[in-house]
Amino acid sequence: MYCTGVGLHLGTSGWNYPTGKGTWNGLFYPATRSKRAGTADFDELRFYAEHFDTVEVNSTFYGQPRPEVSRSWVERTPPGFEFSLKLYQKFTHPKMFRETALKRAPGSEGPLLEALAAVTQSDIDEFRAGIEPLASSGRLGALLAQFPPSFKDSPTSRDYLAHVLRAFDDYPTAVELRHKSWSDAIADTLAMLNAFGAAWVQIDEPKFRFSIRQNYLPNVTSFYYMRLHGRNAAQWWRHDASEDRYNYLYSRQELREFSDIAGAAKALVKKSYLYTNNHFAAKSVVNAVMLKAQLGEPIEGEYPPELVERYPDIADMVTTAPRSPSRLPVE
Repeated sequence: MYCTGVGLHLGTSGWNYPTGKGTWNGLFYPATRSKRAGTADFDELRFYAEHFDTVEVNSTFYGQPRPEVSRSWVERTPPGFEFSLKLYQKFTHPKMFRETALKRAPGSEGPLLEALAAVTQSDIDEFRAGIEPLASSGRLGALLAQFPPSFKDSPTSRDYLAHVLRAFDDYPTAVELRHKSWSDAIADTLAMLNAFGAAWVQIDEPKFRFSIRQNYLPNVTSFYYMRLHGRNAAQWWRHDASEDRYNYLYSRQELREFSDIAGAAKALVKKSYLYTNNHFAAKSVVNAVMLKAQLGEPIEGEYPPELVERYPDIADMVTTAPRSPSRLPVE
């Protein structure tokens, strides 16, 4: 069964960003990883869970979850910590799945590739088996079915969405739709999602002509799901690296709208999930802390001095960890 706790769960989308200009190493995590406090190997997930009570898992989008990995997540986090997981890309991004398959096996296009890209019961069973350690331990938050902007409202799309929701109807499922055709037909979209008890993911991101429009209201009483992607419109579609899209830091004033919404949603639903996805250079961590402060939620754990120095807005909100001897300035 999934986690049956109540209240607001606030965290970031992903916890592992080891490479690129926007790495978390040297900000939220140590720049070097061999040891922490000279006793044991540094574990990013354990450290993350000292600060937040939930995380949205990105890795399950790129590959089917494995039960041994899910089991290790449970063992490395405290009771009550919840994992929301993205559905595997084959379920929501078939074009991306085909492109990835072609890169791995050039020349494989054709009927065979189309057959491999079709979702089967075996695919569904594999995903369910992979998350079973989370579900059986009560540590599964929600499943996130994140569809691309190209997924437009149509009878075929609705039939497919219904198929996905039916396949995972015994888990709380949140659906992220990005094309405005879904909000243009808001009554029909809500009727369909409500019939499956699925939460319509409320998103903040740069708005373009065909971007979805939302009112941020919950559509079911069981749970609420919001994701903040940042507002880096200039690099949303054109960027040198995919991480550049998420290079945006919300101001306190910008976040106030979402903390007010999250606070109001707590009174309307049994459980709320709020994730910051502007992960470049740990900006999602910083904005999650700021949201906690605005909501009056406890801010737990010690934060590295490097993070506080980079983002002084949180200096009065967090407890700063002592600087390690290796990082003390040389006199």
